[in-house]
Amino acid sequence: VQLQASGGGLVQAGGSLRLSCAASGRAFNIYDIGWFRQAPGKEREFVSAVSWDGRKTYYVESVEDRFTISRDNAKYTVYLQMNSLKPEDTAVYYCARESTPLGGGDMSDFRPYGYWGQGTLVTVSS
Repeated sequence: VQLQASGGGLVQAGGSLRLSCAASGRAFNIYDIGWFRQAPGKEREFVSAVSWDGRKTYYVESVEDRFTISRDNAKYTVYLQMNSLKPEDTAVYYCARESTPLGGGDMSDFRPYGYWGQGTLVTVSS
């Protein structure tokens, strides 16, 4: 299983970016996918997650109403649309896939995620 995160870049505050997480391997459509981020000097933080069937989505409170997660199982891709970006959103963003199919655990906990992408840097200037 490989995960490839892309779409990061430099944007001014108030701008938008769309991150993509493209997965290889089998049975993508039975695993929950999450986005996490890590800012310099800070711990890894949960951002958002989507259930394997796309029916459930979760967000950290600080991005609710600004970020939207979605998935296209036919394309083996998960997206994170980020609007109204703030300087505090600056971080390396990682997508991850849970190790256990069909979810059921706490999607905001990084421990169930056994596969991680390489990260994509998002920089928001003020």
